[in-house]
Amino acid sequence: MTALAFETEALLAAQDIRIAFFDVDGVLTDGGVYFSEQGETLKRFSILDGYGLKLLRQVGITPAVITGRDSKPLRVRLEALGIEHVRYGTEDKLPAAEAMLALLGLTWAQAAAIGDDWPDLPVLTRVGFAAAPANAHAEVRAIAHHVTSARGGEGAAREFCDLLLTAGGHYRRLLDAARGPTA
Repeated sequence: MTALAFETEALLAAQDIRIAFFDVDGVLTDGGVYFSEQGETLKRFSILDGYGLKLLRQVGITPAVITGRDSKPLRVRLEALGIEHVRYGTEDKLPAAEAMLALLGLTWAQAAAIGDDWPDLPVLTRVGFAAAPANAHAEVRAIAHHVTSARGGEGAAREFCDLLLTAGGHYRRLLDAARGPTA
């Protein structure tokens, strides 16, 4: 038994996913942009979300990031997570996603994505499974197969990862391994 429950339709739509595209601002972060007195951009990332991306990699689902922004904190975070497929400073996300799919020999049907605003719509409307954080723009929530209960930067990406892991039949095995041997 697990504490998670997802809609059957969402699990069916996400069964054959091999790559998961992530937006950054509003998905992996809370969408706020913070500046220090020195003008440096500061970002807040959820450890829960990061662990979810690592779990995807463990089961053969490629986490990929396509973001309209670029910053040193973002690069440091994605490098620490071992995310290999990243496009920074990309306003037009569709060509970046198409290039990643071609590189990996995958189709749109094998792709999932989570995004929160209009620049994410071209990718979200093509993938086999689309998700949005609870605080995403209304138009994005309207086309999503799944809207997370968590907000961006506060576990939305982890919920998306957990759904993909559950749909692929990996979640229970990973959870049991994390719990360790039973007495």
